[in-house]
Amino acid sequence: MKLVTSLALALVLPSIALAHVQQAPPKLAPPASGFRAEFIANLDEVQEKIMSLAEATPADRFSWRPAPGVRSISEVYMHIAGGNYFLATFIGTPAPKTNDLEKRITKKNDVLAELRRSFDHLRIAANNVKDLEKPVKMFGNQTSQRGVLVTMLSHLHEHLGQSVAYARMNGVVPPWSR
Repeated sequence: MKLVTSLALALVLPSIALAHVQQAPPKLAPPASGFRAEFIANLDEVQEKIMSLAEATPADRFSWRPAPGVRSISEVYMHIAGGNYFLATFIGTPAPKTNDLEKRITKKNDVLAELRRSFDHLRIAANNVKDLEKPVKMFGNQTSQRGVLVTMLSHLHEHLGQSVAYARMNGVVPPWSR
């Protein structure tokens, strides 16, 4: 009986491990030059700053907001994540099912995890764009897929600036400016 069990496990376990490996998202090599390489380099930089600032912010400050009716620190980070998911839809990458991120995800560790997932999603979407000049209608205006990528970076930098202001109001110095 032990021999049969051992043989069964020997046959099943590699299949389970292989299935897990096959489900992992593909890691795409970044382009070496051109607009997409510049986009990815800028995305890497803004992601690093947003993530390091979020990590440097104490967990008990994630509910802080500068005034009533204004997004809290966690809500800004979840707005960034939601924007990463939503803007990718304009270049053909469906957003995952995320219901009300800003209100639902508020704890620091959960916020950091969702931010990472959203940046991975955005990076994969950008790498999958085949024709940067393909026309796209975004927010009622005509643009190109390249224009969507530029909008993504603009959105990220806008909220990085907001996050820096929030952090400084809470005594947190951005890690890259120390």
